[in-house]
Amino acid sequence: MTSAPAAPPTDEAPLKRTPLHEAHVRAGARLVPFAGYAMPVQYQGVLPEAKTVRERVGLFDVSHMGRVRVSGPGAETYLQHLTVNDVSRLPPAGGAGQYSLLCFESGGIVDDIIVYRLAVDEFLIVVNASNRDKDLAWMRHHAAHAPNVVLEDESDQTALIAVQGPRALDLVEALSDRDVAALPRFGLDETVVAGVQTLCARTGYTGEDGVELFCRAEHARALWQALVDKGGVPCGLGARDTLRVEAALPLYGHEMDERTHPFAARLGWVVRLDKANDFVGKATLADIKTAPRNKVLIGLEMDGRAIPRDGYPVYAPGNDEPAGVVTSGTFSPMKNKGVALARVQAAHSAKGTHLDVCIRDARHPARVVPLPFYKNV
Repeated sequence: MTSAPAAPPTDEAPLKRTPLHEAHVRAGARLVPFAGYAMPVQYQGVLPEAKTVRERVGLFDVSHMGRVRVSGPGAETYLQHLTVNDVSRLPPAGGAGQYSLLCFESGGIVDDIIVYRLAVDEFLIVVNASNRDKDLAWMRHHAAHAPNVVLEDESDQTALIAVQGPRALDLVEALSDRDVAALPRFGLDETVVAGVQTLCARTGYTGEDGVELFCRAEHARALWQALVDKGGVPCGLGARDTLRVEAALPLYGHEMDERTHPFAARLGWVVRLDKANDFVGKATLADIKTAPRNKVLIGLEMDGRAIPRDGYPVYAPGNDEPAGVVTSGTFSPMKNKGVALARVQAAHSAKGTHLDVCIRDARHPARVVPLPFYKNV
């Protein structure tokens, strides 16, 4: 049965719809409110959809993500100041992207983003849907002091489809005019897929190989249908979350937020303190990097069948005071058990350490394991 989102309260703005909304309704997706949008959380079920992505190829509508074009002679200098990674490492001719962060002067994370370089003075920034307005305000605030920089919010004019799984490249290549498999990780190229002009990026958020396709909003339904007709299986945000937890990929509002610095989110690798340019938060992050860690982000596997969820307290056996908290948890189809990312006191973070997760007032045994839980790419 087709499920539509419940009507929001009258004092709230109505839910937005992505360009693929009607396709989701026709396919019988269960729609839920997410980041101000009516989004498909599942079609056939979270577990079968996650299995599809691990074994074959799944399609995700991620058009709710924000997309901001940054252009002008001052674009690189502006982004070097705004982001923690080194934008100058992206080839001047374009065709590549990098994972990065926006940080406050305090070192807290504004958002995690992907920066794609399209040309010498042109970039495309992808931001989290729930942070779109905040990020735009932050970017515009800093652009006010950056000459020769133009910001354009293209979120409503474009769509974004993620094609993920071991057969993802074969599927897209069958419809494309380019050798998609030749793209390196985080590579970017203009392609025509099923007659639709796209930007094709070899990126994703599932721990599998695949691409993300940017296109004009008015062409999204034709592109989606062509991918479905060739064997792509529509999947919802529930499966996407399960997959990203298995791959230990952080999510804003869970593993990171405005009070969390990159080193506490296992994202210190993206902070380029050695780049020549100063950037927002650099001095604070340099101090934090060498400071002792009171808490550490770890992986937990449950010993039994209990499923951990975010917010559940974590205890050392025999202790009454929590040692930490689950930041993200799920049932892992690949492990066939509950797994969690958790932030705990450093003294309890060693691999093999036994801990308890409190679920509905009962403690369930778990142990610290290496991350990620699943790795393919």
